[in-house]
Order: sequence, then structure tokens, then C-alpha cells
Amino acid sequence: MKIRNRLNPSDPCFSFEFFPPKTEEGLRNLLRTLDDLAPLDPGFVSVTYGAGGSTRSQTLELVKAIGARGIEAMAHVTCVGHSRNELGLLLEQLAAARVENVLALRGDPPAGDRTFVAKEDGFAHASELVAFIRARDLPFCLGGACYPEGHVETVSREDDLGHLKRKVDAGLDFVITQLFFDNAFYFDFVERARRVGVNIPIVPGIMPITNFEQVERFTRMCGATVPMRLQLAMERVRHDAQAVIQLGVAHAVLQCTELLRRGVPGIHFYTLNRSPASRMIVSALRASDG
Repeated sequence: MKIRNRLNPSDPCFSFEFFPPKTEEGLRNLLRTLDDLAPLDPGFVSVTYGAGGSTRSQTLELVKAIGARGIEAMAHVTCVGHSRNELGLLLEQLAAARVENVLALRGDPPAGDRTFVAKEDGFAHASELVAFIRARDLPFCLGGACYPEGHVETVSREDDLGHLKRKVDAGLDFVITQLFFDNAFYFDFVERARRVGVNIPIVPGIMPITNFEQVERFTRMCGATVPMRLQLAMERVRHDAQAVIQLGVAHAVLQCTELLRRGVPGIHFYTLNRSPASRMIVSALRASDG
């Protein structure tokens, strides 16, 4: 099923993001995690790329394995390290595997590189990749990324919004936000996006806090703001791993409760290949709804 048909404010879905593991043990653990999440009836599961597109084949195989479990899967496809011909081949492979949903991204520079450099005969922007996919007339539902606080490389939030509009005009069906910890950024972003004509579903992306140092690293990388009250609370419990998880779950439940009350079409969880925190959050939301 195409994901755009699952995004409905009157019946919002929960979805989860995973990355291809590097080892056989990691794969077994990930498949167990998927089995743990299956009872939550996820709207879809997305599978990322490794740095520089290094896990392209693993992404394809994992998407197939998820689909075989009866869960709708979405494959990430990035511009990083790929020529047009290579991207065309990957898209044909996805279509042949009956994958219906693709998240089209520019992608991050490989580890150690500070700036993104397009491969010769490749693409420098996600909008070009979206247009390329649409021109091939493949039956994909296309998602993209958006940034409530602005992409870390953008000169301004207005300029970043212009990039989003170009991606949407090229043929996106929906977008998923970068992680955020303050809902005010999401609601302001949606309002600004609507004003410039972005009318597709905007799915909030939530990353449950499970590790203090990890959150610090991610926020530095993506530019997300941690509210002062949450920052102080994390500082107080940073040396108590279980307390950090409990705090992260509680904060995410509050975030998601407000988002759902105000009519989001779904919520996408960045799981980091772990299920307990996401399961606790979704279970709490389902219990309060019931």
C-alpha cells in the first residue's frame, strides 16, 4: 500500500525507521525488533542508507524481508555516491521487488567529508532526484525530508523552505521532518510551509531519548534544539541510564500527545534499531486513546 494512503489526521499511523545492520547478529537482533513492533500495527517501516550509499544492497534486502513479514516498507534512496545510471538500476530493482514507497534524499556527506559533492553524472539536490524518479514513470509513492529548524547547511529558514517547495513541486507525496524536541518548531514550520503552497502531509519525526551522549551528538549533527527544561532534567539523570530512558519516554509521550491532539497525519519514530522506548511510547498513546 502506498504510504500517502495511510497518512490521515482522523486515523494517524505510527511508523519506525531502521538502518541496515553491519553484522549477522545485528540483522537477527533487528528482525527480532521488527517482530516486537509488529503487534503495534505500524503504518510503515523505513530503511536508511549507510554513509555514502554504502549499504545499498543491504537496504534492498532488508526492505524485502520487512515486506515478507506483512509490514509496509519504504526504502531510502540518496544521491550520495551514485550516478544517474546507478540510481536508475536501483529504482528498477526496487520496482521489481514490488516496493511501492521510496524516501528520496540528497543524503549526508560520507564520514570525514564536511561538504556534499555530487558524483559525476549524479545529483546535487533531492529535488533533482525526485524529478528523475518521476520522469521514469515508476509506480512509487515518494516521500522526502524537511527541517522544522532549518537544514544545518542552509543560509536561512526561508531559503530552506524554498528548497522544500522545489522538492514538492518535483513530485513528492509527503515529507517527514528531521527530529525535534520542541513541538513549537513543528507547528510554526507547518504554518510557514502551507503559506508557500506546500500542501502535502508533513509527518513529525520523533527520536526517543535513550542515551544522554547520543542525544548530544545527534543534536550537534542536525541542529535540533533541546528545550532548556529538558536539558536540565537530562543533566540531573545523565549517569542513570534507566532514568534517562524514562525521561525520554515521558517527554516523547507528551510531545506525541499534543501532536496527535492537533491533527498530525502520523508520527515517525527514529528507533536507532531499538524497540523498547518506541514500544512504550506507542503503547502509552494507544492506552490513553482507548
